[in-house]
Amino acid sequence: MTIILTNDDGIDAPGIRALSKALGGQGIIVAPKEPHSGCGHRVTTHKPIHLEKRSLTEYAVDGTPADCTRIAVKHLNKETKWVLSGINAGGNLGVDVYISGTVAAVREAAMHGIPGIAISHWIKRPLIINWELATKWTEKVLNFLWDKPLETGSFWNVNLPHLETNDPEPEIVFCESSTHPLPVNYRVEGDLFYYHGEYAKRERKQGTDVDVCFSGNIAVTLIKL
Repeated sequence: MTIILTNDDGIDAPGIRALSKALGGQGIIVAPKEPHSGCGHRVTTHKPIHLEKRSLTEYAVDGTPADCTRIAVKHLNKETKWVLSGINAGGNLGVDVYISGTVAAVREAAMHGIPGIAISHWIKRPLIINWELATKWTEKVLNFLWDKPLETGSFWNVNLPHLETNDPEPEIVFCESSTHPLPVNYRVEGDLFYYHGEYAKRERKQGTDVDVCFSGNIAVTLIKL
């Protein structure tokens, strides 16, 4: 089956290579030329979008993640069966889905009746992502989700935990999305506001994706349009 791979960290980011590796090299990469983290569901409609064909299975798009999905499913491969986005360097938990370009890419696919999976990796600072481990967990969760029924207009949002060396192997946990806002703060210097959010201090209502992921497990939420 034809799988489109995209992200919001850019085509040269390690996360999309890890995603491709988790799929055994399957799929067509159609990803932004430059990073677009936090761009939400922005699309390009008032200027041309440049497409660079790097190989038979890899395209760099001078646009947003949603642009990548649109071009992929409407022009590059009209027989697309799945759209996968990630692995994002950073969590996309709870209300993050409205901000995330990673999630927007699969939301756009769902709008066209194509199933999708967004995959992100929470960063527990000062730890650094182990991409080999992220690849292994992603392969595990994808194999688990392929056969799960997915209603048209829905998609999966997956968040990998950030574990330390001696932590137990994470379990896959289906859960609800948190609806609590992010802890947003700014450092103010004159008339300049510098964003200063403390991601790890967000509300952890028991059983929500934030709590599941922060507790060391793989959080999987079903999101409907």
